[in-house]
Amino acid sequence: MTADNTAPSPGGGVPSPAGPRRGGGGAAGAVSVVVTPGRASAAPPPLPLRRAPRPRTDTVLMAADSCAVLLGAAAGGAGLPRPAAAALVLCVLVLNGHAGLYRPGGITVARGVLDEVPALLFRAAVAWCVLAAVRPGPALALSVLAASCGVQTAVSVAARAGAYGVRRRRAARAPRSALVVGPATAALRVTAALGRRPQVGIRPVGMVVPVLQPVPEPTVPVLRTIEEVQRAVIQNSVRDVLFTDADAADQSHSVLLGQLEGWGCALWYVDTRAPGASAEAAGAELAGFPVRRVQAAYMHRPGFAVKRALDLCVALPALLLAAPVLAVCAVLLRTSDGPGVVFRQERVGRDGRSFTLCKFRTLRPADAHEAATRWSVADDERMSRTGRVMRLTSLDELLNLWNVVRGDMSLVGPRPERPYFVAQFGQSHPGYPARHRMPVGITGLAQVEGLRGDTSIEDRARYDNYYIDHWSPWQDVCVLLRTAASLVRPTGS
Repeated sequence: MTADNTAPSPGGGVPSPAGPRRGGGGAAGAVSVVVTPGRASAAPPPLPLRRAPRPRTDTVLMAADSCAVLLGAAAGGAGLPRPAAAALVLCVLVLNGHAGLYRPGGITVARGVLDEVPALLFRAAVAWCVLAAVRPGPALALSVLAASCGVQTAVSVAARAGAYGVRRRRAARAPRSALVVGPATAALRVTAALGRRPQVGIRPVGMVVPVLQPVPEPTVPVLRTIEEVQRAVIQNSVRDVLFTDADAADQSHSVLLGQLEGWGCALWYVDTRAPGASAEAAGAELAGFPVRRVQAAYMHRPGFAVKRALDLCVALPALLLAAPVLAVCAVLLRTSDGPGVVFRQERVGRDGRSFTLCKFRTLRPADAHEAATRWSVADDERMSRTGRVMRLTSLDELLNLWNVVRGDMSLVGPRPERPYFVAQFGQSHPGYPARHRMPVGITGLAQVEGLRGDTSIEDRARYDNYYIDHWSPWQDVCVLLRTAASLVRPTGS
């Protein structure tokens, strides 16, 4: 349960593989991976985090298909009783839903209804055949089945054609604002293609390209910093973000992904590679480019609920049992260092989201800049004897249990860092941003392997990513047991 940092010297610069350890105090700064944090310009007020809408179920199409089933049964002369008709409707809805026929998903509403005719016809035939097989009484004639399937499919196709036509006209009148993220060449291609096809309903309002990469003759603003991206999202009500880089869309820039989805943006991957370069099936097309939905790096494993349950089962009793120790620590710090025994520091958590970390204050920084950018205060002469003992024994981090209870952190995971250092490490170590795929933790595999203090950031990120890729509830238990064993030989933070 000790701190684990290696960082640049105060004031910026490229981080070295090893360096001094962190200090205590408030923190502030911008988070960035693809783009750089701003320097002199003031950032816009932070946006409230809100989850981007997932691909929604289209109730209009579901209602149309339900009516199509009933009309098909009536026109074909099936004469179904109400329970059988209800079962048939449910079967059709389940089959169509499993095929993704009720998920227009925002920018993919421009797909053609003719592409869906085979899927609609096949599933209608399957549903009617199942009904004929399980229906008691006289068997349905083949002509009745064929007529019912045909009428049902025709009604569904007509209803969908009308719905898609209305949506295309509405999208053309009020296009959705979007950002294009990726290498300059690919971003320019996508932006130009969307500009030539306004009927698709997507209007690019900015390009986010790698730092220092030139963009010849841009048609939309080029965004270089996280502040500029946030300002574009606010001013243009950006609803979609189009990634042209497969690595970025596949979570290598999880900090930026988490920020964008936290601001309520839907994320998409637009495949700009040469024809035939990818054999995977695309969900839809956008101005002739294959496109598919991207989800930020949330844990979707079934065991994540077990991880959260383990956190609560351990953190809540531990926080109650540690209450007397917390009280003693607070009194000692108040006596030796004066008022303000708890400090709150901004840290970067899962998917790049910031949260407020609670710790006991062992040193008062000179100002906010020192708190945000100074890496180590372990040897600072201003630290009292009480503060040194608390850092040596990691008692200053006991308040992290409150962050675990709140859901900001987990017991086990990559250690969280300040935004200033996350931006630095993300630029210098390609594997560092991927650490944010998992909730950050009080302790982690890198820490129990001795990678704390003046150790390599690259090695630490590699262990953290190994832990994430091979995570299991039992691995969390093992890390907690190894952490408990290491407390008898404290090394401090």
